[in-house]
Amino acid sequence: MALRQTFALFSRQRPRLLAALALTLGLGHGLPAFSQATETGVVLEGAGPRGAQIYCFMRGSGNSHQVSWDAAYAVIKRQSDQLFKTSPEHAAVMITEAVVQYSGSFPDCGRYLGDLFSKPETVEAAPTRIPVSGATRSERFGY
Repeated sequence: MALRQTFALFSRQRPRLLAALALTLGLGHGLPAFSQATETGVVLEGAGPRGAQIYCFMRGSGNSHQVSWDAAYAVIKRQSDQLFKTSPEHAAVMITEAVVQYSGSFPDCGRYLGDLFSKPETVEAAPTRIPVSGATRSERFGY
């Protein structure tokens, strides 16, 4: 009888045990987002707060916006439970909402949020010159 109860307990706990084992072994890439407590004791659940935690930590550590954004967006895309891929605009909103909602967990991150919505400056390339030989158009194209 004890064996049957042990098996029943194991089969109910199996998903948690497998997830814990996978995280311990570093295999958590395809697993859903798990909740994680911050230094302030607030439990962050979901892809948005997790992305915000990564973005704010990296920016606070001196990384550039682009490096921090790439890391946070990659986590949001992988851990989001939506049917379609999360757009960069939606991911920026998710990070902003998490920082505002859990402002105690991200005390200095508000100053970085503007970078999420600024458009990169486009550098206009100089027009390329096509070398012109001494031939006429009809000679070049065989008319």
